[in-house]
Amino acid sequence: MRTEKKQAYLSNENISVPLFKNKWLDSLTRTHIAIPVSMFFLYAIALLYYTKVATDLTTLQVTSLYLTGFLFFTFAEYMVHRHVYHLPGTTEKRAKFAYTMHGIHHDYPKDKQRLAMPPAMSVAVGTILFFLFELILDKFSFSFLAGFLSGYAFYLLVHYSIHIFLPPNNMFKALWVNHALHHYGKSDTMFGVSSPLWDYIFGTTHAKLKGSIPTDLAHDH
Repeated sequence: MRTEKKQAYLSNENISVPLFKNKWLDSLTRTHIAIPVSMFFLYAIALLYYTKVATDLTTLQVTSLYLTGFLFFTFAEYMVHRHVYHLPGTTEKRAKFAYTMHGIHHDYPKDKQRLAMPPAMSVAVGTILFFLFELILDKFSFSFLAGFLSGYAFYLLVHYSIHIFLPPNNMFKALWVNHALHHYGKSDTMFGVSSPLWDYIFGTTHAKLKGSIPTDLAHDH
């Protein structure tokens, strides 16, 4: 007997529903994509400039640290998406946490205002990472963090583009396919948004990775 497939979202339109009853608190969960992207790219540029004028690192060292930081972000992105955003709702508190952090995005995947980290949280995360990396890496931290933040800004642009624009006819089309499988196929697969690297390493690729993009994501806007 054929059963109807359960819909993976509540709305696939650009609508934004309240997450909190308090209007001020709810406003902190929204942002325009340009704000955090600009913040992180400018932060990265400032860190690279500071590295140049305040340390004795060579250009090769700075470049290597920057690229390592960028790659490390893709790992952090994968782990947070898999183990924090998709935290099993074994208790009411865990379920509420997961929904607040990420579940609402799966219910309303085309909500433009919730496709990036809000500015207040962006500042907090950037500050925490600065002190954490400096504590661990000392003078090597600035270039590494610049790469990490650039990776995050790139992720934000990719994630926004995937949900808002039609897929391009080039190699980046694979990113649209991967994320469509995560949203409209199996949400316990394809956790990497900016790169599928760690999905291949940890075995969380989708069984139907090859093929066309689900119409839910690819429809005309």
